[in-house]
Amino acid sequence: MASLPTFSVNYCTLQLQPHSGKHPNCSLLTQKITNISYKRSHTITTHLNGNSVPVKSLDFLQAVKEGTKIETSCYVPLLQECIHRNSLSEVQILHAHIIKTGTHQDPFVMTFLVNVYVKCGTMEEAERVFNNLPRIYVAAWTTLMTGYVQNSQPELAIRVFLDMLETGDYPTHITLGTVLNACTSMKSIKLGNQIHAYIVKYCIEDDTSVGNSLCSLYSNCGSLVSAIKAFRRIREKNVISWTTVICACGENGEAFQGLNFFVQMLSEDIEFNEFTLTSILSMCSTMLSLCVGEQVHSLIIKLGYESNLRIRNSVMYLYLRCGSVYEARKLFDGTQHVSLVTWNSVIAGHAQMIEFAKDDLSAHHSGAEALNIFSILNRSGMKPDLYTFSSVLTVCSKLVALQQGEQVHAQILKTGFLSDVVVGTALVNMYNKCGSIERASKAFVEMSTRTLISWTSMITGFANHGHSQQALHLFEDMLLVGVRPNQITFVGVLSACSNAGMVHEALNYFDMMQKDYKIRPVPDHIVCLIDMFVRLGRLEEALDFIKRIEFKPNEVIWSRLVEGCMRHGNMELGFYAAEQLLKLKPKNPETYLMLLDMYLSTRRWEDVFRVKSLMEEEKISKIQDWSWISIKDKVHSFKPNDRLHSADMYKLLDELLDKAENLGYKSRECLELIDEDDEIKTFSSTVYHSEKLAVAFGMLNTVNAAPILVIKSTTMCRDCHNFIKVISSVTGREIIVRDSTRLHRFVDRQCSCGDDGFGL
Repeated sequence: MASLPTFSVNYCTLQLQPHSGKHPNCSLLTQKITNISYKRSHTITTHLNGNSVPVKSLDFLQAVKEGTKIETSCYVPLLQECIHRNSLSEVQILHAHIIKTGTHQDPFVMTFLVNVYVKCGTMEEAERVFNNLPRIYVAAWTTLMTGYVQNSQPELAIRVFLDMLETGDYPTHITLGTVLNACTSMKSIKLGNQIHAYIVKYCIEDDTSVGNSLCSLYSNCGSLVSAIKAFRRIREKNVISWTTVICACGENGEAFQGLNFFVQMLSEDIEFNEFTLTSILSMCSTMLSLCVGEQVHSLIIKLGYESNLRIRNSVMYLYLRCGSVYEARKLFDGTQHVSLVTWNSVIAGHAQMIEFAKDDLSAHHSGAEALNIFSILNRSGMKPDLYTFSSVLTVCSKLVALQQGEQVHAQILKTGFLSDVVVGTALVNMYNKCGSIERASKAFVEMSTRTLISWTSMITGFANHGHSQQALHLFEDMLLVGVRPNQITFVGVLSACSNAGMVHEALNYFDMMQKDYKIRPVPDHIVCLIDMFVRLGRLEEALDFIKRIEFKPNEVIWSRLVEGCMRHGNMELGFYAAEQLLKLKPKNPETYLMLLDMYLSTRRWEDVFRVKSLMEEEKISKIQDWSWISIKDKVHSFKPNDRLHSADMYKLLDELLDKAENLGYKSRECLELIDEDDEIKTFSSTVYHSEKLAVAFGMLNTVNAAPILVIKSTTMCRDCHNFIKVISSVTGREIIVRDSTRLHRFVDRQCSCGDDGFGL
């Protein structure tokens, strides 16, 4: 067999049947790969000056150097010892001795030597020994294939498999399991189906190892139904079989079905392992099923698995995901030997709590706790890894914690993790979410390797900051280097076109997405296009586009059209869109405020009453309007008309209002919900809205050169948006407000949203 360079295989024409003129070396069903197990204390015998001398395997180097002759049967335990010690240099010394004594003519010893080089991770040497084998058994073919799969070279494993078939050798069930693992690594279901057909032909589909590999293949290729069928065909299911099908359910979004398989596994008295338990705990976390998770935890304690650190970390993560901070902290504090994985689990768990918090302040508290734990980790003397940095940067992006993000960036530079693509992507995303598009762009340019996620994050960042041309140019660059976009990438592209009012380009990209990349539109794509038409006042075109989409429009789509109709004064179309919106019974309180504002302004009292009744029916409560700002690692929160802060802040805000009014700003009232007598207060002043208070507080407590970063729990109203625009010019400050829908970056009376990203 010649050396195996990089190659490409035409999988569509793969011939799995050996030539009919050749005969198999052994039976497909009976041939096994030799698996020799030796005790590490095994005593071997050498011949020294004609005498047999026992030599322990740990002393074999000394024996070799003395020129002793080692019997052929003794090389295997010596090589086994090299694997145990992971000593490549000692393997090479033994290899040289094997050649010197002529033992290299023994196919059994040399086949085992291939396995040793594979286990030591030296595929070049393994391949060299393989190519010089006096006779190649199926065990050697399989060993080399396994090495390529384990070293992330599945294409070469397939090439070896094809060469084996060309020589007329028949694969064993272990060989087929290995080649299926190669297909899994490549996510090639087409090639996997051909191997599966070969397996069916020789009636070994019910073999345990083959069935496990088939189940894993179909799961990784997104075909859960086929994975479950492969599992059910296994004659003797072991713990790996059950764990594989359970993981398959979890990885394909069917956590509940995975739990059912776990129950069946218990009912059949199959003894599970730590991988089974961590998979189940992961699914409980995905489902936010604390009740089931607690039962699994009880089972873990009963069977003595609680000391297992991997399982303990999974339990902690589950409790954090479900908001049970006390239980998670109790486990953490009770862990005697805390590993970095444990720290990472706690940090990642708090980061996930941000997404599932009951309100925005709770989410902010969870994020702040994650940053606090990261600080404790640094003081402990243990060094963070790429997973730690990735989680912490994600937290910084969600909290708009630019200062903390910059500190983490500096630490990443010192520790050398900046070259990692995961960390680099998280860094780009953090700067984007914190409003620093310049530093995001710099971090992106400095990345040595970029993934689709990296490109998409930067394209979306440019779009959100109003840099539409840069976003589209970057998208074209991405296509030029051969990166295939996904549906999220096209959301960024269409958003860029929407912000710039580029109708022709947007529609072309929308067609490209469907025709060239076979991506079906989702609501986010349609929202971008509706936003574009609304910005330009082309409301009838927006409605026509909504009617042409293949799926039912959601609440967001109709809400955008209603907002556009109110903004451009097309009330007739607005009433029609509002009717469609009400049929969906929206859950967002801001949506009802928008509808009430429209009906009140046109004195449609029956509709006002109808909306109020629907709000009572749907139990829509008052909007929780909060804003907060983080200064020197301390969070300061504000609510409308809040009078709990210093008099200097209100004095400054009044001064800013006067300056803004001198430049043409006019304060307007807005509609809001209150709890008095279960009524709706028609209009209220916006003078002391929460974001205005937070901005004034930031100006008092930060240096002039620093940007002011505010988070708001709801959408900014038009009045606050106009006010902060003017103030950014009056004070010369950069002001960033992240509301519930998007990021607003105010600089010199301009906003990155293009004056179209706010509410009423």
